[in-house]
Amino acid sequence: MQLVMATRNAGKLREIRRLLAESGIEVLSLADFPDLPEVEEDGLTFADNARKKGETIARQTGRLTLADDSGLEVAALDGAPGVHSARYAGTGSDDQANNRKLLAALSGVAAEGRQAAFVCVMALCSPAEECHFFRGLVEGEILPAPRGEGGFGYDPLFLVPEFGRTMAELPLDLKNRISHRGQALRQALAYLQRC
Repeated sequence: MQLVMATRNAGKLREIRRLLAESGIEVLSLADFPDLPEVEEDGLTFADNARKKGETIARQTGRLTLADDSGLEVAALDGAPGVHSARYAGTGSDDQANNRKLLAALSGVAAEGRQAAFVCVMALCSPAEECHFFRGLVEGEILPAPRGEGGFGYDPLFLVPEFGRTMAELPLDLKNRISHRGQALRQALAYLQRC
């Protein structure tokens, strides 16, 4: 079975391929379809964006497509950066710029007020535009400075209290086991195996 993962994000693709390594599913990415245009993520929710990407890519490739939208929701910032997580510091910004903006927004917020959650919604869409949704969530808190070299995005700032380490400090297998993306992907895989 082939599955198109609607992403160009190398870090996300690496995690997903590792999670599906033993499933027998061949994971393709948007790099395998270089002529496809970017899908603008202009939805109001993670599900809106996942659906739009999934339906568009499934229709254009004629293949079963898994799309996700995920991000960081910080309680003290009323859920921001939320659906804008990847471009929090502006269009074209990188992880470091996004992390700097997040830390600036939280300056003066005490440790007990830095609760956050990583959220992922995946849409598994067929070329006929039928979509099924899967959601994962992991709770933690935002540190005042980055720690760790692994992961990507906000991982160096996101402390998982249960382990006393940031997502960037966790071994990849452990991160995949507990992460929001790992949770949603396991639900999607269970659905595929039932079909």
